[in-house]
Amino acid sequence: MRSIPPITQRALMALTAVTAVGLAMGCSSRSLNNAPVQDRGTSSSRPSQVGVPAPVDTSGLKPLPVFDNAGKPGYYTVKPGDTLIRIGLDAGQNFRDVVRWNNLENPNLIEVGQVLRIVPPGSDNPLVVVRPVTSGMQGTTTAAPALRPASAASNPLAAASSPQPTASSPQPTATEDDIAWIWPAQGKLIAGFDELKNKGYDIDGNAGDPIIAAGDGRVVYAGAGLRGYGNLIILKHNNTFLTAYAHNQTLLVKEDQSVKKGQKIAEMGNSDADRVKLHFEIRRQGKPVDPAKYLPAK
Repeated sequence: MRSIPPITQRALMALTAVTAVGLAMGCSSRSLNNAPVQDRGTSSSRPSQVGVPAPVDTSGLKPLPVFDNAGKPGYYTVKPGDTLIRIGLDAGQNFRDVVRWNNLENPNLIEVGQVLRIVPPGSDNPLVVVRPVTSGMQGTTTAAPALRPASAASNPLAAASSPQPTASSPQPTATEDDIAWIWPAQGKLIAGFDELKNKGYDIDGNAGDPIIAAGDGRVVYAGAGLRGYGNLIILKHNNTFLTAYAHNQTLLVKEDQSVKKGQKIAEMGNSDADRVKLHFEIRRQGKPVDPAKYLPAK
């Protein structure tokens, strides 16, 4: 038997080693490629990818009945940044009534797109408040106005063409507009009403100056839950008017408390404001109105 030259012997050993490595890699490759694959069904039953929601079968789902009321009179669709206090103020309602009318378990949890009732149950149809014509703002409210469906009889043009009352006709009685308002603070006016920039009056003063109720009413809110208003009091005077008193240093009344015109309800301050002042609003059916139309001349 012939001997193998040293060089050839080394080459043969290297070839054997390479072959062994190749076989090992081949076995490893076959074991990975042949791993069993679990069938997870159709795409509708697979877990969703990150950031991609899984398909949901909505054939059996129906929107909550309340959503059918979106856009109807007497209902409000929640927008980003809304709070029940703000919604109540803009609707001219006590926010706690809004909570009750909508059976809300947690008044701090409302969602964008949620539809809320903002009128009492049974008041879904558009109504016209029929008020007799009066001269001036004197007198106090003693009875709520009649609420009737809109009709030709409530049309101002039709009313103008109707016969005028004679001396024997019943005289008009006080209405909800007949509130003898008074100024809520004694300071000078530093900012007037602007429908876009300032929804009321800003009245100057010193910290601790008395803030008084501009008319008889009931406290429907007392707290600091409405951003931009600081320590705030909201009074409801009747079914038409609310007044708001903002930036107070101290609140002296509580919710559901009845107050009289001229009663001290707070002390002036600068909570959530750049200076000591009272921000005062009159809201008619939730809409801010110019206090100059209601307050006596100073």
